[in-house]
Amino acid sequence: MKFHMQVPKKRKPKRRWLKFLIPALLLSIIGSFYYLNMKLKPVYMNYAEVQTHKIAAHVISQAIQSRSESVLDANDVLLNLPNDSSETVTLKVDTETINQVMAELHELVEEHLDRAESGDLEMLPQSDGIQFDTEEMEKHGGVVFFVPIGQVADIPLLGNLGPKIPIRFHIVGNVHADVDTKLKEFGINNVYMEVNMELTVNVQIIIPIATKQSTVVQQFPIAIGIIQGVVPQIYTKGGQSPANIEIPMQDVKKP
Repeated sequence: MKFHMQVPKKRKPKRRWLKFLIPALLLSIIGSFYYLNMKLKPVYMNYAEVQTHKIAAHVISQAIQSRSESVLDANDVLLNLPNDSSETVTLKVDTETINQVMAELHELVEEHLDRAESGDLEMLPQSDGIQFDTEEMEKHGGVVFFVPIGQVADIPLLGNLGPKIPIRFHIVGNVHADVDTKLKEFGINNVYMEVNMELTVNVQIIIPIATKQSTVVQQFPIAIGIIQGVVPQIYTKGGQSPANIEIPMQDVKKP
């Protein structure tokens, strides 16, 4: 009579710890990326804002330079009003001429910004380390450019290496224009006059982890010059100094 005896098989240890290790690793990776993003977010946004302001300012300058007569003489935007006195001069700012110049410049700036957003590289600065995505700009609009992560994070060892971060900005609303007039005393009864046009452009900056609205302000002169007034026969330099008297030559009798 034969007996068969079964030998119990050794059970393999259950790897239950794998069920906890894999999710823990995934959570650690996700947490690390989230932490790095939160730390680098202000750095990315600050860099994107600086570059956006440079690009927008460059486009506006291109528009101003394209005008045939960029800066007028101050006397060209003034009107001489008649009065009964021969010793005084009454001047008035020619608002019609200034408004005409402002309208022309405003149209040029908007046209250049539209061309930049549509991918016209002639409107954009050719800076080292910035690569524009013209295909994306033509499809969806806005100025889109890439910068290496080493340049954004200011890591000299990486330089232009590493992954590139996309940055996009759109012009929000219309370009706002305003006039600022500055007057300064110059010499004897003369005035230095400067008429400036101030342009305000609102832009929406978009980076992979955040978005922000910013304002680009650019000021440039419309008219500059010295307005000459009537020089008086008697004038003082102020303070306790005695008066300086000017005697006309025709009143001096020869001996």
